[in-house]
Amino acid sequence: MKRWLGKAETTLGNHSDRLNAINIFPVADGDTGTNLYLTVRAAARALQDVPTDTSALPQVTADTALHVVGPPDPAQNDVGAILARAGQAAIEQARGNSGTLFAVFLCAAAEPLAGHPRLSSPLLAAALNRAQIRAWSALSDPVPGTMLSVMEAAARAAAAVDAEHGGDDSNHTLGLALDAAVEAALAAVVHTEDQLEALHTAHVVDAGGVGMLLILDCLRSAVLGEELQDQLLDGLHGYDVHDPHIHEGMPRDEGVEVMCTITLSPLDAATMRQRLDEMGESVIMSQVGGDPDAEGAYRWRVHVHVPDPAPAVELIRSLGEPSDISVSELALPRDPREPDPAGVGRSTDPDGHER
Repeated sequence: MKRWLGKAETTLGNHSDRLNAINIFPVADGDTGTNLYLTVRAAARALQDVPTDTSALPQVTADTALHVVGPPDPAQNDVGAILARAGQAAIEQARGNSGTLFAVFLCAAAEPLAGHPRLSSPLLAAALNRAQIRAWSALSDPVPGTMLSVMEAAARAAAAVDAEHGGDDSNHTLGLALDAAVEAALAAVVHTEDQLEALHTAHVVDAGGVGMLLILDCLRSAVLGEELQDQLLDGLHGYDVHDPHIHEGMPRDEGVEVMCTITLSPLDAATMRQRLDEMGESVIMSQVGGDPDAEGAYRWRVHVHVPDPAPAVELIRSLGEPSDISVSELALPRDPREPDPAGVGRSTDPDGHER
């Protein structure tokens, strides 16, 4: 899992410029590659202090398991605990639509893996299915033809392999499931061009979908000990064009992106989602961690695109005390030849101060 996220960080860093160039949905703001990279980087770096060599770590036995209190410890060679730690960091630092959806994906994928010291075909199928369902449900208005469709295709392919082999947990079947998941993800990416009118008109595939494909190929590479498939992206419409940046020619979207983390009761969370749906678009709300506090409230990561940040920020603060709240312009003037040194563009806090 550390190798997977490390490979994904490097790969998305290498591909972020091209992903930005074809980012035209849901808004042509040219930042999908940057957002995915920064979110995956947060996940990968959350695991830097977890030992790679687990041979010397204490193992959980039937006796010691009875005395374990609280969430699983990554030091116990627990795949689910490792991904849960990475997912927590990712969702707390998620950037944009694509980064938030990947963070949701990672947190959900960790759940069926809890307590398991290795990945297998049945566990992969369960993790991918849980993750794609959670990602679809996090959005108020999910749209086919995006990275959601790529997640779903990969999950269905892994489940088909698992069913065909009767739940076999061998490494061989795991390899087959990973191959099938990446192959299905590639087919789903190709299909995105026909699913969304904006992509069809521009003759490009979905940027978030390509990013998810790269992440899945990194998983395959890390688990199987094989190189990344260099030919995977050959022929994808828009991706093999190095000039110009396609998103630069699209109409500029007005408005801002508002993001925060906040503790809400289930009722307040439902109220916030409904009100944000009325105010704007691209509403994503997902729980941060699975356990409620003493008053039954949960931590939530919130994302929305709105014309004016003031009503959204006012709503958020009326329901709770947000942390890490940020307001970023959707239409940022960029020179594609001069990437932002910080890699994140310009954002401000709710009072208008640059962050």
